[in-house]
Amino acid sequence: MANAGSTITEFDTIAAISTPPGEGAISIIRLSGEEAVDVACRVFKGKNLSKVDSHTINYGHIIDPDKDNQEVDEVMVSVMRAPRTFTREDVIEINAHGGIVATNRILQLLLSNGARLAEPGEFTKRAFLNGRIDLSQAEAVMDLIRAKTDRSMQVALNQLDGNLSGLIRKIRKDIVDTLAQVEVNIDYPEYDAVEQMTTQLLLEQATNVQAHVAQLLKTAKQGKVLREGLATAIIGRPNVGKSSILNHLLHEDKAIVTEIAGTTRDVIEEYVNVHGVPLKLVDTAGIRDTEDVVEKIGVERSRAAIVKADLVMLVLNTNEPLTDEDRELIKITADKKRIVILNKTDLEQKLDPNDIASLIEPNEMIAVSVLKNLNMDLLEEKIAHLFFDEGIENNQTTVMVTNARHIGLLASASKSLQAVIDGVAMGMPVDIVQIDMTDAWDKLGEITGDSVQDDLLTELFSQFCLGK
Repeated sequence: MANAGSTITEFDTIAAISTPPGEGAISIIRLSGEEAVDVACRVFKGKNLSKVDSHTINYGHIIDPDKDNQEVDEVMVSVMRAPRTFTREDVIEINAHGGIVATNRILQLLLSNGARLAEPGEFTKRAFLNGRIDLSQAEAVMDLIRAKTDRSMQVALNQLDGNLSGLIRKIRKDIVDTLAQVEVNIDYPEYDAVEQMTTQLLLEQATNVQAHVAQLLKTAKQGKVLREGLATAIIGRPNVGKSSILNHLLHEDKAIVTEIAGTTRDVIEEYVNVHGVPLKLVDTAGIRDTEDVVEKIGVERSRAAIVKADLVMLVLNTNEPLTDEDRELIKITADKKRIVILNKTDLEQKLDPNDIASLIEPNEMIAVSVLKNLNMDLLEEKIAHLFFDEGIENNQTTVMVTNARHIGLLASASKSLQAVIDGVAMGMPVDIVQIDMTDAWDKLGEITGDSVQDDLLTELFSQFCLGK
């Protein structure tokens, strides 16, 4: 189903808890639909919500009509009338005292008085179907919720504001204008060389659009990292300082640090913000030959973490000579993006630089002392610039592609545009070349939802949290 534009579609009234489960200062139960106000009135004691002004908040109590209007909770109720709401329907938000029992009881009262439990992402889906937002903006809502750094939040906000969809729609308009001109040239030829003029028009537009798509795809690497984070494995022999590095980056003592080798027995995972880049840090068990059954399992998991990692931080102890185990770790991480951390530089240096000179590139290494906090700030800068050679784009209006679905569609559109260019070069008929141009237009439309199927919508919105 395509985006409904400015048309408001009639749906039944849905309700869901919009705040996380558990104890808190407040919880919010949301209603949306044509009967949202009527349903709320049936369980609310206070002002007549059907007569209050839109976009007002009203004090009162939630009551149970089946139990002689027994008071359930003291609440504040926001009334927002269509179409100036997120879903473009009447929306009610009940602000109740946080807590599992009271919140669930209010939701049950709403469900027993005319509302239906919302499906995951149904509020956002209605916003899309009613033309409030397009599909890329709907996906940005979830990106905003899941943002792990200020920069990833800003990227999501840019997409929610329509920066990406605005650019995509402009590109699609250029394509459709070209296709319209091609149809005119074919149907009403005025010159003998009309086919040559038409193929030249297709070639110029395909080349131009492909350049715009290529520019968007250039941002995909940064965007995907900001959205999903870097899987970063901290590896090394036991007692080289892996857990100390993890604790430093987290700014808390998450991992146990002792002088005893083999303290870390399992993989520890934590997210951390390093210069605006979200890292999924994995502190692994020290990799060595061991007969300890539990430690051996940890070592195997550490090796598996290396395979999955986007970035490997290999820690060597400069207070000890290079060992065969160190050499093995250097070898198995040679094809990975890595930073080799020479730790414990505050102690006597026993690691011969000549031993590692032929094994590791100089730009991969950094010498630090976690204990003395030496060069740890340089380590953080190195992590950020390893994936962002020119730094992370700070312009708040920059369009950045972060979504794997969008990246795939852009890549597919680029292939179709290349097929147009190749088709013209091979002298293929205009009507055949035109098919590839139309396919590129369709693929770009799937990003914004201007051309999308119902089953895709169901799949996308099922990934949303309940109540959003």
